[in-house]
Amino acid sequence: MTSFRRPRIELAPEDYDVIYALSDIHGCYQAMVQAEQRIVRDASTIPGRKLLLFLGDYVDRGPNSAEVLSHLCAPPPDGFERHMLCGNHDDVFLKFLIDPEANTHWLEFGALPTIQSYGVDIDRLLDDGATVLDVRDALKQAMPRDHVELLFSLSVAVSVGDILFVHAGIRPRIALAQQTDEDLMWIREPFLIDGPQLPLLVVHGHTPAKYPDFGNGHIGIDTAVSMGGSLTVLKIEGDRKTIFTQTTEP
Repeated sequence: MTSFRRPRIELAPEDYDVIYALSDIHGCYQAMVQAEQRIVRDASTIPGRKLLLFLGDYVDRGPNSAEVLSHLCAPPPDGFERHMLCGNHDDVFLKFLIDPEANTHWLEFGALPTIQSYGVDIDRLLDDGATVLDVRDALKQAMPRDHVELLFSLSVAVSVGDILFVHAGIRPRIALAQQTDEDLMWIREPFLIDGPQLPLLVVHGHTPAKYPDFGNGHIGIDTAVSMGGSLTVLKIEGDRKTIFTQTTEP
């Protein structure tokens, strides 16, 4: 486990005219860029401040995790404020970089495409008898420093009035201050059935589905782009909530 509590951010809803959220990019760089371009085009007709939220899981499974992190290290589109949350995959990736021997399970967590995206020949390393420490060291040597700094900096929750943005969900009926980082990054049940059981709308990813899930007090927007699905964007403008999707990763 990372030995620190990740930031939890509170924003005033009156400060933003529109909010866009997307989640679970999983190394699908092209789909992310195309979705962001569509967001920028859509927002061009909306005056005022615009908020862009990424809800985590930038790495693993898909082919271009390094490119995704490089993009997120760069400034947001003009006219946007951007906040990025930590997903469970991002957290385990960071844990592996810190203590690989205690986090070898990351290597079976969709990690091989992430390693390969940094130009590390994992098959050759393993054929040569590399230890897990050798794999970590090769990966850290190949990674830009700002990628590691980004993984450390990711928040675990963003509240905008009565809308809570997290990666996975929350424990029902438990105040946010009592939720652990692991709750917010990993939970599925009973949250997916019961909802938050609090006066909140929770927007999250983490649990893939064919279509966005408008559930009991929550909206799930992980539509499995890395597994042949699409990348969903949720647009919130006042009380209106709109979905648009980006095509699957080539």
